[in-house]
Amino acid sequence: MKKLILPAVAALVLAACSQNARNETAEAGNAIAADTAATTDNAVGDVDAASDRALGSAERSLDNAGTSIDRGLDRTGDAIANGADRAADATGNTLERAGKALKD
Repeated sequence: MKKLILPAVAALVLAACSQNARNETAEAGNAIAADTAATTDNAVGDVDAASDRALGSAERSLDNAGTSIDRGLDRTGDAIANGADRAADATGNTLERAGKALKD
């Protein structure tokens, strides 16, 4: 009888250890999965933040370029207008001189 009890007790102990080992393995797997999820979330957040900074910088650069272009166009328009005024004045002066020369 003792010969049968000892193997039965050993089988129960091994079964209990096996279930305990399975539980610990499952817990370790869950911990690894949670760590992986947290790391992935952090990486996504870092990429999102870097993308936002890069897009903000690009937007500011485009805004600055647009402002510079507007200023350049304003200066060009002013220069053209001033040149046209001077040309008109010169033409008017020439016509006046020509008119006086015809009178004389």
